[in-house]
Amino acid sequence: MSDKKWHSKKLDKVLGELGAEKEGLSSSQADERLEKYGKNSIENENSISPVRIFLSQFQDVLVYMLFAAAAVSIGVGILPGEQARITEAGLIVFILVLNGFFGFFQDYRAEKSIKALKEMSNPDTMVLRDGEKREIDSKKVVPGDIIFLEPGTSIPADARLIEAESLSTNESALTGESSEANKSVEVLEEDTPIAETSNMVFKNTNVVNGSGKAVVVGTGMKTEVGGIAEQLNEAEDRLTPFQREVNQLGKRLGYVILGVIGLVTVFQFIFTSAAPLTIFLAALSLAVAANPVGLPAAVTLALAMGSRKMLERNVLVRRLNVIESLGSVDVIITDKTGTLTEEKMTVKKLFFKGETFKASVEDNEKPLFHRHSHETDIDHLRPLIQCGFECNDAEKAPEDEDSKYYGDPTEVALLQTARDAGLSNRSSREKTIPFNSERKRMTVVTENGEAYMKGAPEVVLERCDRILTENGVEELTEDVRETVREKNSEFSSDAMRTLGFAKKQDVESEEAEEIENQMIFLGLQGMIDPPRKEVPEAVQDCRNAGIQVVMATGDDITTAKAIGEETGFNPELSLESSQLQSLEKEEIVDKEIFARVTPEDKVKILKAHQENGSNVAMTGNGVNDAPALKNADIGVAMGERGTDVAQQSSDMIVQDDNFVSIRDAIAEGRGISDNIRKSVNYLLSGNMGEVMIVFFGLIIGGLLFPEVFQSHEEALILTPMMLLWINFISDGFPALALSTDPPMEKIMQETEKYGNKSLMDSSVLKSILYIGALMAAAGLPVFFLALGKNLLIAQTALFSFIILAETARVQVIRNRYGHSILSNNWVLAALGTSLTLQMLLLYTPAAEVFGTASLAANAWLKILAATAGFSVLTAIFSRYNQ
Repeated sequence: MSDKKWHSKKLDKVLGELGAEKEGLSSSQADERLEKYGKNSIENENSISPVRIFLSQFQDVLVYMLFAAAAVSIGVGILPGEQARITEAGLIVFILVLNGFFGFFQDYRAEKSIKALKEMSNPDTMVLRDGEKREIDSKKVVPGDIIFLEPGTSIPADARLIEAESLSTNESALTGESSEANKSVEVLEEDTPIAETSNMVFKNTNVVNGSGKAVVVGTGMKTEVGGIAEQLNEAEDRLTPFQREVNQLGKRLGYVILGVIGLVTVFQFIFTSAAPLTIFLAALSLAVAANPVGLPAAVTLALAMGSRKMLERNVLVRRLNVIESLGSVDVIITDKTGTLTEEKMTVKKLFFKGETFKASVEDNEKPLFHRHSHETDIDHLRPLIQCGFECNDAEKAPEDEDSKYYGDPTEVALLQTARDAGLSNRSSREKTIPFNSERKRMTVVTENGEAYMKGAPEVVLERCDRILTENGVEELTEDVRETVREKNSEFSSDAMRTLGFAKKQDVESEEAEEIENQMIFLGLQGMIDPPRKEVPEAVQDCRNAGIQVVMATGDDITTAKAIGEETGFNPELSLESSQLQSLEKEEIVDKEIFARVTPEDKVKILKAHQENGSNVAMTGNGVNDAPALKNADIGVAMGERGTDVAQQSSDMIVQDDNFVSIRDAIAEGRGISDNIRKSVNYLLSGNMGEVMIVFFGLIIGGLLFPEVFQSHEEALILTPMMLLWINFISDGFPALALSTDPPMEKIMQETEKYGNKSLMDSSVLKSILYIGALMAAAGLPVFFLALGKNLLIAQTALFSFIILAETARVQVIRNRYGHSILSNNWVLAALGTSLTLQMLLLYTPAAEVFGTASLAANAWLKILAATAGFSVLTAIFSRYNQ
């Protein structure tokens, strides 16, 4: 937080102390200051700590107990007649640490992915560098930079105002006051409280109205918000609904499993002669193997990896829970401009002095206009074109940048036309009365006392009492007004966005109401933004997926219908916003096109669909769209034309502004939801199978084979080492690989599957119980058939069956989603790794350490037959349990 009281100093002194000029810094100066002051970001006290993440892998009661058991295994050596079980203790610690490293890898990668997403969601800022406007990452803003302020701009740093035109900001994030803060450039008293420093703007606040320029006085932790250690993007740190549900699921299952383990322990004492320490270790190992402690981390990793996939599809996810919600979207309320259309506005028609002029070339590289097939001298149209040039905030980009212009696409089209008409230098401005959604017009006053206005044709007409004609300035009669309205309707019926233009000379008043009155109407400029060619197919794909698509646009009803019809909407299901208030919820949700909507109208449409039980994605780009974006189940901001406020209010940002990317994101979200459910199903059903095998195996073995179970110190169904190894193999690589599966090929043709389903619905519960029972039914015969030879071979055969059955289960699950065994190299690698590790354990010196036997060929045939039978039965069950 700065103590230099910048607000109480004259501007020249501020610039002098900062070593800055109104023309901005040079690139070399900016680089030097970035090196000196560091990045313009708030330091995160909760930064990623590899040591903390690694240690967190062992923060579980069952793991503590296993470590204690390992210590006891060594400590029993001091008792008379007992030997220290050093090998057993060493293996317990080895597998626990190995599991810890694997969990660390998952969690660390997830944390890094989330951190990278936060970095990517950092907004850009317009600054003055080398005398030119440049858009840069706000983290590279340095003290002395000149920044530009426009409605919707998120202010990147603390700055002293240089210019302010009707400027107001929302500083509630800093001061707690919800009312707008009006700004000016006047010097203030030194003891002025922060809430009243009207000549300053602050980091993490935003511009509501007006425009201005400011010089940066503090960045990063040297800002007001840095001084109170405010953190950015706090929402990402909260548990997602999936994570909360998984945690609750883990606790519930944990209680059930512990109860079963208690019974297993009792039965082991009753039916076996195993040593108490062996029974204790086996019970703990089974608890570790059965309890899905790694599931929350697996879910987080799947979501983080999914966010990366989204980014490849031009969608930046700002909060991980968006990915879950995407899978259940059933209504999309979308803007028209730039989302359904190309957002490459080009002036195609002019209405001037009672005649219509058309652009002569399609690409508009050198637009000439003609009437009645005759080219028109551009000077004839100059008054109308100049008005669009002067009343315009678009800027030509520096030559070394990709885009040719900065600014609103409509203003860019007007600027392009003016420049091609030979206009190059705008007049200096004395005053700007900015556009907003209520005024629907913008007016500028130049230094020579001329006022230029542009806006919605009907609004501009209301402000005019005269019109420019071939005979000069004449009275604007009602008949002429009607002619203009008819021409506006004609342009709109051709899907053109039409603006009206007016001028006033010798302006003396500074009052906006007086300036914008009794003006001279100049004419209309009609520009078109053609639909994106790929959008109709994307809209139909959404409908095939059971998703209703709604267009909400600020354009008039005629333009909205024309574009809607071309992009797959029904023009018969359309209405203007003025009709909204009289409609019931049921009538609103049936409509496909809404015209002339305001931000308030968007919220009303949104809530009607939500009250109807829908999960709604809403697009927006303006500062006034923030309420709709916040209230939507998924707020979708535009990356190219969205304001910083809209982007920061959103859940995801479509970087190319294309509706197709929204469709692709929903498909990806559905696929990720599928992958998480695959992992849940795989892990829990496998764990349940292990518990049932041990539980029923003990009962059957104790009753039918008492001579074996009552005469052997290690008379267990599976040894502690085997159970821990199964946990490492099955809960590790395959479960992780499932999260990398691509979406189903026909995922956007599923209309009912992706509602707001619980992670543990009845079908998943049935699957877990049924698959567990099938695993026990297939595995226990393998054990008892081999028991005739010896207990060690029986344990090893059952041990190997479980590994094979769980790897086979991966593909059974994937088959349900239409994935072949060869469709994902990560799955192949995971299964191959699991099987290779199992073979190495059985046929290397590790076998002696783990206490396993070498299996003969006929034993493997029985294991493979049992695995095949289990796979077929689970596949049949899965087919009828969808």
